[in-house]
Amino acid sequence: MNKTEITGSSSSSISITGLQNSGSITGLTNSGSESDLRERDLIDERKRKRKQSNRESARRSRMRKQKHLDDLTVQVNHLRKENSQIVAGIAVTSQHYAAIEAENSVLRAQLLELNHRFNSLTEIVDFVETGFGIETGHGELIDGGGGGLGFFDGVMNSMNLGF
Repeated sequence: MNKTEITGSSSSSISITGLQNSGSITGLTNSGSESDLRERDLIDERKRKRKQSNRESARRSRMRKQKHLDDLTVQVNHLRKENSQIVAGIAVTSQHYAAIEAENSVLRAQLLELNHRFNSLTEIVDFVETGFGIETGHGELIDGGGGGLGFFDGVMNSMNLGF
């Protein structure tokens, strides 16, 4: 070993110890520098690969997102078309409903009128059977003073009402 003394302007002194074989120092420094360079190259290569991988991943993500957006757009258009068909079907059904409801109203009014007529005719038959004569059960009518009703077979004959 070689000892070197450095003296400064003050009274203290510094001693530096170094190795005599400068080749081994250079060898360690070179291999350290080379390994540092290789390590840096590896780190840089990994960073570059990671950046490239991230770019590819982001590109794929954008493509998936765009495909999803396109699919949603197609679905929206399909649902809008289906919705308009349903709305048109509802409009047609509503028109049919209104027409049938009007027809039902007419039929209800006719039913009321026919029920009224039926009740009136039933009253007339009851009146005729009880007030003008009594049926004998043999198809003969005993004249109860109503005069000229003629034959009565149990069914009201509109031609023989007498009025």
